[in-house]
Amino acid sequence: MCGPVPQNKSYHPRHEIISGESMTTKETFHGVPGILRPFKEFCEAKGLKKGDQIVYYGVPGTCTPFVELLGFAIRSLELEQVFVPMVDEGKAKKVNGVPDVGMQAGGPAPPLKPKAVVVMGGLSMPNVPVKAEQVKACIDRHPGVLVIGVCFMKMFEKAGWLSTITFDLLIDANIDPVEVTRK
Repeated sequence: MCGPVPQNKSYHPRHEIISGESMTTKETFHGVPGILRPFKEFCEAKGLKKGDQIVYYGVPGTCTPFVELLGFAIRSLELEQVFVPMVDEGKAKKVNGVPDVGMQAGGPAPPLKPKAVVVMGGLSMPNVPVKAEQVKACIDRHPGVLVIGVCFMKMFEKAGWLSTITFDLLIDANIDPVEVTRK
């Protein structure tokens, strides 16, 4: 094969070093692969392995499809995945692979013993009756857990949650503009 290898433009990162209490790296990706691949790579790099549990906290309906998408991205890791509506761990549902469909939340969840938790940004939206302190309390019930945040449009920052919750990985995507064509 001659010539350069084509690059996947949707996944080509831009790196930026952010200084603070600890050095962190900020990368910029594009599109859905820019959300899913860093998520999977982080889970792999942190040593999550078959049978480990990852628990997603989010708003039913709006966060659920994104949880199922994230779950699909890491399906090859064979993790036990659980969705918690809002912060009500008593209503947790198992996230299962469904042939020819993808991942779906449903059915009773096993006891919660996460190695990682994913906080979905929908929880921080205005009019959602969840406070950052409630989510922090859920995280604190699982000492040593990895904390991942997934939001859109800087929602955690806008809601002031970054002063309460420390994320080991924060994925913040944009969905603006949204173009709609009608006849």
